[in-house]
Amino acid sequence: MALTKLDQLYRAVILDHSQSPRRRGVLDETTTQIELRNPTCGDVIQVQLNVQDGIVKDVRFDGSGCTISMASASMMTEAIIGKPVEEALKLSEEFSQVVQGNDVEHEQELGDAMMLSGVSKFPARIKCATLSWKALEKALANQGTGVDGQLKHEDMTE
Repeated sequence: MALTKLDQLYRAVILDHSQSPRRRGVLDETTTQIELRNPTCGDVIQVQLNVQDGIVKDVRFDGSGCTISMASASMMTEAIIGKPVEEALKLSEEFSQVVQGNDVEHEQELGDAMMLSGVSKFPARIKCATLSWKALEKALANQGTGVDGQLKHEDMTE
């Protein structure tokens, strides 16, 4: 089965994000952070956020996992930086729809993360692709709950 030029481009972008991840590392100033594990495959993602006045001022991730989970985390950080929290959460919802094979309203705002739409053909990989996005949602849910800035560890349950 020959890959189309578009499939080749998608693969190249995914490999680039996995091999040269954007915003990987540790934040100096963190308002909330979480580590989320996918117990089925062993992927682990730590997402750190600095949210000021309802805006994602900075975001970093670290962790280990497959190409899909690492690329997705890199893409997620680029998509949400500088966005209001509500918009970041909306993008997370839309990304979840994309990897399930559904059309979304704000494809352009997802940026490179749209390249992971092909994951919908491999249901076992959807959790890999959504791990960092679920971590983002959980970290933002922790804002204002008294655990802000503290690392919270959870297993992915969805």
